[in-house]
Amino acid sequence: MPSPTDIKPPFTAETAKMKVKAAENGWNSRNPARVAMAYTEDTDWRNRDEFFVGREKVIQFLTRKWEKEFDYRLMKELWCYTDNRISVRFEYEWHDGKGQWYRTHGNEHWEYEASGLMRRRDMSANDTLIEASQRRYLRPEEVEEKKRRDEAGIDYIMVADE
Repeated sequence: MPSPTDIKPPFTAETAKMKVKAAENGWNSRNPARVAMAYTEDTDWRNRDEFFVGREKVIQFLTRKWEKEFDYRLMKELWCYTDNRISVRFEYEWHDGKGQWYRTHGNEHWEYEASGLMRRRDMSANDTLIEASQRRYLRPEEVEEKKRRDEAGIDYIMVADE
């Protein structure tokens, strides 16, 4: 797959889907510096009730985010696109330090420069409490563990580190 900045506007259905998949992969790395490289130096963000400008602020935001959202796993889906804009719906799952799982549902609107870097991101989301057994987005090793437990009739139990 090409790097995120290799995928540039104007978007087609194929390139918009590629851009969404590249974003999903980047965010699932949980590496703030890597994720931030997909945005312009002066990127303009709204994330829920936070508003900020700049790539360095993105890194700071993501660092804070992933310090409290453990075992984060994200799915993004293309909703629509135009020449230089993409909208996605997303869900991600994570747990807090006490082991409580959440599924976050939301929408994002992205605007790109000709360079392929995102200059604007507008995000709205809601969090829903879930049980560990209700998770949809598992890592490959978790899928195998879940199969083993299901076959053995063992309930999935999340044990949080104290």
